[in-house]
Amino acid sequence: MLSLRGRHSTTLAIVLTALAVLYIGWKITQSPEQALQFTFNGLAVGAVYALLAMGFTLVYSTVWFFDLYYGAAAALGAYGVFYLRSHDTLGGRYEVNEPILNILFAVVTAGVVAWSFHTSFGYRLRSRLNTTAVRIVALLIGAAAGVYMGFVLSFPKDIHTVLSPAVGVLVAVAVVWVLHAIYRSVFPRVTTAPVLSLSKGPVLLVGAVAGVALGAYCAVAVSGSPDWGLYLTWGISCLLAGIVGLALYRGLYVYMRERARSPLVMLVATLGILLAITAFTTIIFQSAPRPLPDAFGSTPWKIAGANIKGFNVFTIAVALVGFVFLLFLLKMTSFGKAVRAIGDDEEVSKVVGINTTVVIAVVFFIGAIYAAAAGVLSGHDTAIQPRMGLLLLLKGWIASVVGGIGNMYGAIVGGFVLGLIEQFGIWDLAGEWKDAISFVLLILFLSFWPNGLLPRK
Repeated sequence: MLSLRGRHSTTLAIVLTALAVLYIGWKITQSPEQALQFTFNGLAVGAVYALLAMGFTLVYSTVWFFDLYYGAAAALGAYGVFYLRSHDTLGGRYEVNEPILNILFAVVTAGVVAWSFHTSFGYRLRSRLNTTAVRIVALLIGAAAGVYMGFVLSFPKDIHTVLSPAVGVLVAVAVVWVLHAIYRSVFPRVTTAPVLSLSKGPVLLVGAVAGVALGAYCAVAVSGSPDWGLYLTWGISCLLAGIVGLALYRGLYVYMRERARSPLVMLVATLGILLAITAFTTIIFQSAPRPLPDAFGSTPWKIAGANIKGFNVFTIAVALVGFVFLLFLLKMTSFGKAVRAIGDDEEVSKVVGINTTVVIAVVFFIGAIYAAAAGVLSGHDTAIQPRMGLLLLLKGWIASVVGGIGNMYGAIVGGFVLGLIEQFGIWDLAGEWKDAISFVLLILFLSFWPNGLLPRK
């Protein structure tokens, strides 16, 4: 019976694929310019879906429940940019900055940073300090991070100045890390010495000086460039979405998973979080659609009769870079091995010594950042509105199903396939049919090919 059903599904897949190819081929012969336009639009939209699907897949394949917060994370990313740049949009007629909201995010940031520091470095400090002192240090560092986030949110017009020291520090740390990694790969025997050797010390000193110099240069450059404000808000919005995602996992999901141990309970709980954040967004920003400030590449190029915007090319590049980064993280690092081990069996991972709480928290943080990035990119392409998160979440989920749920390769393939099918599907129809086409595609895949194009092995 199963083999008969499998043959029917394969036959149906071949017939539908052949019909789709014939239809697209016929349309291309009618208007090559329009076909190029739809192809490019499909890739740009598909890149957003792919980002959502990658974050969704990363989390689902680790904890095996559907976290619907990712829809809210996408909306948080888009509305974060609007919140911090509201003085740039609508001629400043709808400028919004709520002190209570700033304090709330500052407190959440402080809590997450304090927990992260205590969890990551606490065991190292305990050899030199007692437990109380370690906790006080963690609280002080968390409080400093929270105050800094509060300043960033309270003074959005000067965000390029407020964030310039952080940019300088990040650049300096990145330079030192890269130089140290290169040195370790070139001179592995020297770097494994237990103490600083005569040859290792000067190299580290040169790296530190180079990092500090480049970091200082970048900090000064950013502080003197107000145009960087918009792009810095991208980073802050994604960071806030990630912080909230991590806080939800550590502060809520951990206890719910221990008590309920049911994917259905987690599904309902995260649905409540999504709807609650959507309602709060509507209260704060009202339900009317809002535009985001124009980013770079908004002026279209004319290529072979099609209008192509540089920002859409950037969106596709972000999806591809995000895919490569996740692939490297999962395949080439010890963190990735821990993630895959937890996905295979979380209880066994605990037995062998993996700190599953920390690893999963990082997974939630990364997944939320991917969702927020998708929201930011989508928001710059179309107007934002409070319910955008729910629709983006569904599109990301459809992309995961089409590509093969739980498979990172399937996530990016499914995103681009969904985007292309949506665009070519509305060739002779109104744009409102786009969502209907997506959901029909979802029904078809769930009915006949539930494992998707690239099933998880």
